[in-house]
Amino acid sequence: MSGKLEINNIRVTYPLQGKPNAAVNGVSFTLEPGQIGCLLGASGSGKTTILRAVAGFEPIQQGSITIDGEVMTSADQRVPPENRHVGMMFQDYALFPHLDVKSNIGFGLRRLKPQMRHERVAFLLDLVGLSDLSDRYPHELSGGQQQRVALARSLAPDPDILLLDEPFSNLDIDTREHLAHELRQILKKTHHTALMVTHNYDEAFAMADYVGFMVNGQLVHWGTVDTMHQFAKKTSLTL
Repeated sequence: MSGKLEINNIRVTYPLQGKPNAAVNGVSFTLEPGQIGCLLGASGSGKTTILRAVAGFEPIQQGSITIDGEVMTSADQRVPPENRHVGMMFQDYALFPHLDVKSNIGFGLRRLKPQMRHERVAFLLDLVGLSDLSDRYPHELSGGQQQRVALARSLAPDPDILLLDEPFSNLDIDTREHLAHELRQILKKTHHTALMVTHNYDEAFAMADYVGFMVNGQLVHWGTVDTMHQFAKKTSLTL
């Protein structure tokens, strides 16, 4: 069962000319187990900083980040990234070029017994539709296929929260929305809670249950896809 993610009034600052500059300021939202959220905003809006804070790569100066009721990050404590049970799918997929598809997917499962690892990898290969490509290497795959491998690898340890950092940015425009729908279907099948960041409206609306709009480090709107459509029209938002 995936986890509940609670972001409570967090603030993240960076030093700028000797003074603290807020990259994220007073952001709060919640994702219930199995929900998919998306932070939408222009470059520098703070969305990726929030993702890094959830992963444990970025400290916060105010507020808290909680997973399943356990505080992962606050102003005075931080659980190490490796102890958070958070998965991350990176913008460039970060696949190991010297490993084939099945070995990439099973990389984080080395502590499992061989038979259990084999069964888990086989399940994930089937889930992402790559069972017939298990012996291929990343350079032999299309961008969309590489993305599916990266998703399967991030799901392999069955994380409580899955984080997706601009997962479609390396794909051509024609395939982005299709693959966003496909990833959504996969995550709904596995019932994983996920948080994605993007600057593309179509990707956000295709993937998410809830969309948040980030401007200058602040979350100016958080709601369902339908309410986000209405908010965008009313305010004439552009990225």
